[in-house]
Amino acid sequence: MSERESMPCDVVIIGGGVAGLGAAIRLKQINEELEVVLLEKGSEIGAHILSGAVVDPKALDELFPDWRDMDCPMAETPVTEDLFYGISETGQSAMPHAFFPPFMSNDGCYTGSLANLCRWMGEQAEALGVMVFPGFPAAEVLFDENGAVSGVATQDMGIAADGSQKDDYQPGMEIHAKYTLFAEGARGNLTKKMKAKYDLEADCQPQVYGLGIKEVWDIDPELHVPGKIVHTQGWPLSESGSNGGGFLYHQANNQVALGLVTWLDYSNPYVSPYQEFQRWKHHPLIAETLKGGKRVAYGARAINDGGWQSVPKLAFPGGALIGCAAGFVNVPRIKGSHTAMKSGMLAAESVAKAIADGHEKTELMDYDAAVRDSWIATELKQVQNALPAIERYGADIGTLLGGIDMWMRYLKIGLPISMKHHKDHEQLQRADLYQPIDYPKPDNVLSFDKLTSVSYSYTNHAEDQPVHLKVKDMELQKESELGVYAGPSNRYCPAGVYEWLTDEDTGEPKFQINSQNCVHCKTCDIKDPNQNIEWTTPEGGGGPNYPNM
Repeated sequence: MSERESMPCDVVIIGGGVAGLGAAIRLKQINEELEVVLLEKGSEIGAHILSGAVVDPKALDELFPDWRDMDCPMAETPVTEDLFYGISETGQSAMPHAFFPPFMSNDGCYTGSLANLCRWMGEQAEALGVMVFPGFPAAEVLFDENGAVSGVATQDMGIAADGSQKDDYQPGMEIHAKYTLFAEGARGNLTKKMKAKYDLEADCQPQVYGLGIKEVWDIDPELHVPGKIVHTQGWPLSESGSNGGGFLYHQANNQVALGLVTWLDYSNPYVSPYQEFQRWKHHPLIAETLKGGKRVAYGARAINDGGWQSVPKLAFPGGALIGCAAGFVNVPRIKGSHTAMKSGMLAAESVAKAIADGHEKTELMDYDAAVRDSWIATELKQVQNALPAIERYGADIGTLLGGIDMWMRYLKIGLPISMKHHKDHEQLQRADLYQPIDYPKPDNVLSFDKLTSVSYSYTNHAEDQPVHLKVKDMELQKESELGVYAGPSNRYCPAGVYEWLTDEDTGEPKFQINSQNCVHCKTCDIKDPNQNIEWTTPEGGGGPNYPNM
C-alpha cells in the first residue's frame, strides 16, 4: 500500500505563473463551487518567475476588467517611450517604427515585474477560493486504468543525497483530479513526458528556445525615465554568429530591468550567454543608464521561441498544456504573458464546461480548437517567420525579410509559407572548428563573475538531497564534452552548476554538478548536445527566490 495520502479535487494546476493563475481564477469565476488546487514549486508565488517584462494587458483586461483600480502592481508604469536600436560595439542606430507593422507597437502596454504580477494574481486566486500550495513541486503524473491523466503526486520531502530517508522525511501527496492543467513554463519536466507519451509534437515543428539572463538595478533618479523601454539587436552576439537581443526597461521606484536573450541555436561551443550579457552591459547605450547604479537582483530562464509552427497538440485524456508549457511567446514583440494567460483562461472554460456536462478525464479538444481560433493564433501567425528568417539569413537580411513577411501577413497578402526549425541541441558544432572566445574579465562595476551573480538570485536548495540534474551516461558526457565540444556545459549554464575537475585519486577528469547553484533555467536540458542531462524537480521550495523579477 502506498505511503502517500491523497486529496481529491476537480482541477489541479501545475505552476503558479500567469497561465496557471489565469486558469485557476477563470475556473472560480465560472463556478465558485469547483475545487481547484494549484501547485507551485517555488517557495512562494512569484519566486521562480522571471521575465522582462513589457505586458500587453489584453488578457488581463478580459480576466479582471477593473485591474487598474485593484492595486495591481503592473498598473504603476505604462510604457511612455519605445525605442529599438541596432547596435555595434560602440554605436547604435535607431530603427524607425514605420519599418514595423502596427501590431508591433507597445502603445497601451505596461512595464514591471511579472513576479509581482503573479503575486498579486495569487492573492486574487486565494480570495476566490483557489487552494494555492507553494513549495510543492509536482514530481509524478498519475494515470488511471485507461491511460488518462488522473492527477499528480508531489515531491517527497526529506530524502538524503544517498537516497535514504532522513528524520524529517515526508512522502509526497497524490492529488486526484478530474482534469490536470500543465502550466510548468518552458521545458517543464512533466510536460516533456506528456509530449512523449501522447506524441503531442507529431504534427508541429520542434520547439526552440532562447536563454534570457536578467538583472534589476537601482539607478540614479536623474537617469530614470519611468515607462521608457529600449530593445537592441546585434552586438555582441553578432561577433560569434549568434542571435538574440537585449532589453532595458525603466520601471517603478527608480529601477531598471535589463537583460540579454541568446537564442540557443548557436553553433560555436565556446559561446557563453552569460559572458555575452556581461559584455553587452558595457555598450555606451546601457552603461550610461547604469552609471552610479547598484545591482539588486540576477536571474535566468529559458524562453520558448518556436512560435506558431511549434505549438503542439494541446489536449490529451485528462489533461492539457497551457502557457509556455505549450509555447505561445510572440518573439518579435518579446511578449508571452498575455498569450499564456489567455490560453489558461480558454482551458478553464473548456474544463468548466466538461465538468458541468458530467465528464472527467476526457480529451479537451474544444480547448485545442478554441486556441487555434483565438487571437493567440491570429497574433502568432502574423510573426511566425520572423525568427526562422533571422536564423537562416542572419540578423541584417533576416530582419529585413522577417519584417516584409510580417507586413504581408498584416495586409493579408502573400503565400502562407511556414518556415521550419531545427532542434537547438543539434546545432552545436565541434570545438575544433572554432577558436576559443577570450571574454573580458569582470570589472565588478558593470560586469561580475558568475558565482557572485548567482548570489543575487537568492537561490537555495537543501544541501543533503539527491542531485536533481540527472546525467544519464557519464562516459558519454565525458567523451562528448571533453572530446568533441570542449566542455560547453560550463559556458551555457548561467549559474556555475557544471565544471570539469581532476579527480584527486585517479587523475581523471571528473564532472562536478553544483546543483545548489541551479536557478531552474532548463538550459542544460535543452542545449546538451546528446540530450544526456535531464532537469528534474528538487525538494520543494528549492531554487531561486526572485524579488521583483
